[in-house]
Amino acid sequence: MKKKKSLDRSVISRIEEMENAFNKIVGIVKRLQEDLDSFNCAGEEINKLENYLSSGDWLKDFEADEAGLIPEEIKRGVLSEDGLYDLLHEIDSLRSTMNTD
Repeated sequence: MKKKKSLDRSVISRIEEMENAFNKIVGIVKRLQEDLDSFNCAGEEINKLENYLSSGDWLKDFEADEAGLIPEEIKRGVLSEDGLYDLLHEIDSLRSTMNTD
């Protein structure tokens, strides 16, 4: 019978370490792909927000809110002074990042 070669423990340790890294990255890539799919499907909503900000409607709604004309129970995160602008800027940054190698 042929005797099995003994394996250096560092080989097993390295394989286990790489297996853990592999499994972690597989999960991250899967979640990232799902999030990218969601982001890519959100184009219509992003366009609506861009048009809302640039059309002047955002400013009219903001002024109505400042005047106390919008009922308190209405959510109005979109009317925060920098919120929508910052979101659209972040979207542009993400798009730039995704288009570079």
